[in-house]
Amino acid sequence: MRPLTAPRRPAAAPRDPAPSKLGYRYQRLMLTSGFRGSVRIGVPILLIAIIAGSWFSKPANREVLNTQILQAKQGFQERPQFMVQSIAISGADESLQLQAAALLPDAFPVSSFELDLEAMRKTIEALDAVKSASVRVGQDGALAVKITPRVPVALWRDGGVLHLIDAGGVQAGAVAVRAERLDLPLIAGDGAKHKITEALALYAGAGPLRTRVRGLVRMGERRWDIILDRDQRILLPSDGAVAALDRVIALNDAQEMLERDVAVVDLRNASRPTLRMNEEAAAALRRVNEAGAYN
Repeated sequence: MRPLTAPRRPAAAPRDPAPSKLGYRYQRLMLTSGFRGSVRIGVPILLIAIIAGSWFSKPANREVLNTQILQAKQGFQERPQFMVQSIAISGADESLQLQAAALLPDAFPVSSFELDLEAMRKTIEALDAVKSASVRVGQDGALAVKITPRVPVALWRDGGVLHLIDAGGVQAGAVAVRAERLDLPLIAGDGAKHKITEALALYAGAGPLRTRVRGLVRMGERRWDIILDRDQRILLPSDGAVAALDRVIALNDAQEMLERDVAVVDLRNASRPTLRMNEEAAAALRRVNEAGAYN
């Protein structure tokens, strides 16, 4: 009798060393430097982003971080080298300095990071008497303000207000009464401040009459009248006003015309200058003429 034996298993098929399609593709990708770099760098970044997102999703964590950032920022901005301790204003008289100082911060010390220098510069330049200004933080911890004031060359009467104006016709302040600036010529009339160059040329050309000139009035935005003391008036043409004034000065030097009872010298028509006497002289002349007619 033959002994019982376990059935023999069929021989296993030899293992194929070739990788699967998925493994093959993975191996090919790993041979690519760009993919290896993305796995080596991208995966940690992704994990960090997930962890950070989870941490920032909690309001308490965000509040703690914001507080720390604000404290760090404040600590940096309030370092001694960034603190402004005072204001130094130069280039202007005391009155203008006080006006400018009133527009600037007065709570010191203050961090320079809290100051809007450009806004302060524009605010100061908005003053009538300021032509330009510069604002910066100096090395000595002072807010340095340098002002270039407007230089008034005339007074412009606008209704009941006396404005100081510069050579460009821009207002440079105001005065309460004429006596405050007797050194400046007075102009008035519509459009007078826009023709300041002409007014100054006439005032300079007045020569020996300058001490008698009370003001210049722009008439109809076309021409000038010169007002002298004793209520005398010189009516100048719209063209050649300086030359016409020279003629008046020459006549006055030769015949002392303006020392007589003349109220108006009308030179608007260059070919026909006219003199107008004051009322008393005209009345006296009429009386003389009437007496002569009866005789």
